[in-house]
Amino acid sequence: MAKRDYYEVLGVQKSSSEQEIKKAYRRLAMKFHPDRNPDNADAEKKFKEASEAAEILLDQEKRQAYDQFGHAAVDGSAGAGGFGGFGGSGSFSSVFEDVFGDIFGGSGGANQRGGPSRGSDLRYVLTLDLEEAVRGCNPNIKIPALSQCRECKGSGAKKGTSPIDCVQCGGMGQVSARQGIFSIQQTCPRCRGQGKIISDPCSVCRGQGRVEEQKTLSVKIPPGVDSGDRVRLSGQGEAGTNGGPAGDLYVQVEVRGHNIFERQAENLYCDVPLNFVDAALGGELEVPTLNGRVTLKIPAETQTGRQFRLRGKGVNVSQVRSGGTGDLYCRVIIETPVSLNDKQKDLLREFSKEGSERQRPHESSWFDKVKKFVDSMKD
Repeated sequence: MAKRDYYEVLGVQKSSSEQEIKKAYRRLAMKFHPDRNPDNADAEKKFKEASEAAEILLDQEKRQAYDQFGHAAVDGSAGAGGFGGFGGSGSFSSVFEDVFGDIFGGSGGANQRGGPSRGSDLRYVLTLDLEEAVRGCNPNIKIPALSQCRECKGSGAKKGTSPIDCVQCGGMGQVSARQGIFSIQQTCPRCRGQGKIISDPCSVCRGQGRVEEQKTLSVKIPPGVDSGDRVRLSGQGEAGTNGGPAGDLYVQVEVRGHNIFERQAENLYCDVPLNFVDAALGGELEVPTLNGRVTLKIPAETQTGRQFRLRGKGVNVSQVRSGGTGDLYCRVIIETPVSLNDKQKDLLREFSKEGSERQRPHESSWFDKVKKFVDSMKD
């Protein structure tokens, strides 16, 4: 059966660069590799076909010969460079190992396994009151974490002893295995990829090199933080393995709801009750802020829902993000009097009789709209 054109197999042009050919091969190899497609003969065939094409086109001399004379110039040379064991030279060998690494966790993993490994990052949710978030604070937190064993200093071996190289993999952490025509490397089952065996484990950590303990840490929370903000404590996460560095601890802030204020970014909002006499005649009203009470002047004929802005009485966010100090917005809610005595009721009835439509602009306007709507329905 005639072989397909190598450029067609990889889906590239004859003028494609070496990098474009590598990228095309890598995509196909990842897609059709036998380990990703067990018992799929068609996928295995396509993988072999793509590997053969890449081996020729990523070798400058072989590619020149192929471009000039076609398959006749290179038949028999594909795979001759130690393809089965990844021992080939040049670009194809490196790109095959790159693909192998993505599938099996690193073709160069034999040199990397068993080496220092960074510890995991941790997340801690810190709940604050609004006042604490606005002003900043320094709370102490307690977290459970895996820390380096002090007895064995993280080696996992009994004090005075050391781990030894695994006899099965020779300390490489991986062993070779045959799969069809391919030779692949797999994690050593004896040392589980560590490359080391602990024959006499530490009695404190039982060979793990890490112990679980509770740490107490002081966290500096800057003024102006809000829900979702994070503070990073470098090196306060889980301890690394085999002497690797510790991870980081991320303290995530959540701010409790407040019974007076609602926060939106750097601004604060609150509802302020106002009696209808002060709303009609005007007056002064004391309103709370995070720094104490202030006096708010209420003009005459104030309607419910009107919002007053107190500049600079919000949240200063300059230490955590761009911006300065926000404002406090007070929305007045006019209260209807309750539990009236007979005299008060009579006064209100008298007041209502003396009133006019001009003194109730919203009411008059609303009823005009209702009348027009009802009339339009009749038409």
